[in-house]
Amino acid sequence: MYKIEVDEEKCIGCSECVDVCPVDVYEIQNEKSVPVHAEECIGCESCIEACEQEAITVTEVE
Repeated sequence: MYKIEVDEEKCIGCSECVDVCPVDVYEIQNEKSVPVHAEECIGCESCIEACEQEAITVTEVE
């Protein structure tokens, strides 16, 4: 299981994370990325790589 955090101050709502996520974790809401399906995260970190603002962190939790 993974904990996903999006820094709202850094996020510009570009939707790169939405486009790259293979399991549709993210949605854009109020012009920001929101991990609405965090339980689906497989930990691939594609969203981290795609985010030029470095607004996303993915942490494995037990």
